[in-house]
Amino acid sequence: MAADDTSNVFEAHPMEGGDGPNSYAKNSIVQRGVVDAAKELVKRAIVETLNIDILSSSNSFKIADLGCSVGPNTFYAVENMIEAVEFKYQSQGQNSQIPEFQVLFNDHASNDFNMLFISFPENKRYYAAGVPGSFYSRVFPNASIHLVHSSYAIHWLSRVPKEVLDKHSPAWNKGKIHYLNARDEVVRAYEAQYVEDMECFLHARAQEIVYGGLMVLIFPGRPNGSASSQAWANMSFQVLGSCLMDLVRKGVVSEEKVDSFNIPVYSMSPKELAAAVERNGCFSIEMVADLLVPPVDDTSSMPQLIASHIRAGMEGILKQQFGEELIDKLFDLYREKCEEHISTTDTGKPVNFLVVLRRKED
Repeated sequence: MAADDTSNVFEAHPMEGGDGPNSYAKNSIVQRGVVDAAKELVKRAIVETLNIDILSSSNSFKIADLGCSVGPNTFYAVENMIEAVEFKYQSQGQNSQIPEFQVLFNDHASNDFNMLFISFPENKRYYAAGVPGSFYSRVFPNASIHLVHSSYAIHWLSRVPKEVLDKHSPAWNKGKIHYLNARDEVVRAYEAQYVEDMECFLHARAQEIVYGGLMVLIFPGRPNGSASSQAWANMSFQVLGSCLMDLVRKGVVSEEKVDSFNIPVYSMSPKELAAAVERNGCFSIEMVADLLVPPVDDTSSMPQLIASHIRAGMEGILKQQFGEELIDKLFDLYREKCEEHISTTDTGKPVNFLVVLRRKED
């Protein structure tokens, strides 16, 4: 299957590296809130469903974080999982059998791994390694991982659907950068790409995770049965697209560049993920939960928070298409539009989900 083909070329759009004012490390408070919201649920899932006998003769417990970026959120999530595994051993009277931990931090090769490495907590209780590569293919040896974690990563597609960039295709997405309020053909192209990617993702993990191992997936999405417009990310991309079209009208950027640009992000529902899991057949669903993220107290700072959040995640892909000189103008305009929108309408809340899967025995 495609997941085994290491010759595949996947698009890489890492978060903004470094520790500057626009970096992901300094502007990932939204993602941190989601990790915090999932903390107790993840602990409970590990304690209730993890069979510590999966270690067999091994004396090390291996955790993989897929789409780790540069921190610090990955470190909070890892520490939480290690505490849960330790508690599982202690609760079964096996305190002396607690294994050593190895954590494998995975992201695209273009991720700022240097920033990740220098940010490691001084008191970390695990051996660490960086593993470059797309998680839509194999990145670990067969049956080598006991616990997989991925937060705010699997909504990124492996690539932009080819059809939306083809001027001769009914799915050509002229004048838009995403599928919200686009033609049905555009939406179907994104859905098809998501289905293909999740098939590869689950096939790869089924080979890498030991029988009885767990996979914890945290992702932004939309409620079951809801329209694409109910996904907060989709609405934020629509605002970004309108800013780009404003700059086209001002002559700052060419219309052709906007027409050839689309964001490879798909906001799935838990039902869609469950369907992918059923088609794969190698995992059971142990938990599905909505994550309630506390609202920001100071709503006056929300426009800047949203703009900084989107910039930290999208600056790399935008630079690649439009050049660095456009970025400040684009996000000044984006912040202004957020201020107008927030002052007059209900912007809605980000919808996030936690899904815990268990590797079944074949």
